[in-house]
Amino acid sequence: MQIKKPSLTFWQIFNMNVGFLGIQYSFGLQQTAINPIFLYLGAPEEMLPILNIAGPITGLIVQPIIGAMSDKTWSPKWGRRKPYFLIGAIIGSLCLFAFPTSPVLWFAVGLLWILDVGNNMAMEPYRAFVGDKLPEKQLSLGYQMQSLFVGAGILLANGSIVLFQYLFGGDSVEVAGEIPKWLYYSFYIGGILSITTILWSVFKTPEIPPSDEELEEINHTKTLPIGQRIAKPFAEISEAIKDMPSFMWKLGAVYLFQWYALFVYWQYITPLFKLTLGYSTSEAASQSAQMSLTYNIVTMVVALALVPLTLKFGGKKVYALSLVGTGLALFAIPFINDPFLVLAPMVLFGIGWAAMMGIPYTMVSKVVPQERRGVYMGILNMMIVIPMGIETLTFGPIYKYVLGGSAINGILFAGVFFIISALLAMRLNVSKTETD
Repeated sequence: MQIKKPSLTFWQIFNMNVGFLGIQYSFGLQQTAINPIFLYLGAPEEMLPILNIAGPITGLIVQPIIGAMSDKTWSPKWGRRKPYFLIGAIIGSLCLFAFPTSPVLWFAVGLLWILDVGNNMAMEPYRAFVGDKLPEKQLSLGYQMQSLFVGAGILLANGSIVLFQYLFGGDSVEVAGEIPKWLYYSFYIGGILSITTILWSVFKTPEIPPSDEELEEINHTKTLPIGQRIAKPFAEISEAIKDMPSFMWKLGAVYLFQWYALFVYWQYITPLFKLTLGYSTSEAASQSAQMSLTYNIVTMVVALALVPLTLKFGGKKVYALSLVGTGLALFAIPFINDPFLVLAPMVLFGIGWAAMMGIPYTMVSKVVPQERRGVYMGILNMMIVIPMGIETLTFGPIYKYVLGGSAINGILFAGVFFIISALLAMRLNVSKTETD
C-alpha cells in the first residue's frame, strides 16, 4: 500500500536539497580542476579521456548497487537513504583535502577513483531521497531545486578557482610537475562543504518510514545468509532492468549522445583555450572555470523557472529545445577569440544544464514504482556513466587520428552529438504521467 505523502513547504524542499550543494561542488572541481591537475602533472592531452575513466566505472558499479541496498535499508534513527550519502560525503571530503597535494600523476588518478566512489555513493540515494519525500505534484519542484543546487555547487567551485587564481596565482610561474598552491584552497573549501551541507539535510529532513509491506521485506532480507544478502542487490538490479519502463530505454538513447558530448566538453575546454586564446595551462584553466561559472549562474537563475514551463509545454519539448541550445553554444565557442565574449554562449549552455539536471529525473520518478525508486535511479545513472565510459575508451583515438588532435574539432564534435540527443529526446512520449 502506498503511503500518502504530505506536501512540503518551499523551505522544507530547500533544506532537504542543501546537501546537494557539497556534492556538486565536488563535481564542479572534477569538471574544471581535475584535468588541469593531470596536465600539470605531465599527462598528454590524448590521455585525458582514459584518465577520467574512474567516473564511469565507479558510477556504473556503485550507484545501482547503493540504490538497491538503500531500497532494502531502514534505521529508525538514520533512515533509509541518509546513511549512504553521509558515508559518501565523508569519503569525498577526505579525498578533496588530499587531492591538491598529489605528488605524481598516478597518485592523483588513484585519488580520483576514491573520490568518485564517495560522490557516487552520496549522489544516487539523494536522487531517490527526493522522490521518496515528495508527492507527485511536487516532484518537478523537488528535482529542479536539485538542479538549482547543481548550479550553485559548481558555481562556488569554479568561482573559488577564478578568485584564488586572481588573488594568488597572477605572479606565479607555472612549474612542470607541480600543482599551483593557489589551487589548494578550492579543494579545502570543497572538503568542508562536502560534509557540512550533507549534515544540514540529514538533521533538517526526516525520512518517511517504509510501509508495513516494505518493512516486512527489509526485515526478511536481514535474516538471509550473508551470501544471499550480498547477491540480493545484483538480483534486484537484474530484475529491475528486465522490468524497466520503455521510457527509460528511450531516455538511454538520449543520454548516450548527451553525456558523451558533456564529457568531451569538460575534458577539452581547457586545451581549446590554449589553442584559441594562446593561454598557458593556468590561464586556460581559469578561463574554463569562468565558463563554468557563467553557465552555472544561468542554471541557478533558470532552474526553478523551468518548473512552470515543463508543466505548460511538457518536459519533452523543454528538454529537447534545451539540448539544441547547448549544441549551438558549442558550435559558437571555438570561433570566439575574445575571453569575455566567449562567455556569451554559456547562457544557452546553462539553460541546457538546468534542464538536464532536473527534467529527466522528474520524468523517471513518475514512471517507476516507489518501492524500487532507489535501484531505478541507480540504473538511470548507469545510462549516464556508460556513455562516459565509452567516451573515455574511444575519444582519445578519435581526437588524435580523426579530429587531427585539434581541441576545436573536439568541441564541434560534441556540439553535433548534442543536436543528435535533442532529436532523440523528441521520442520521449510518456503518457499523462510525464506531462502532469
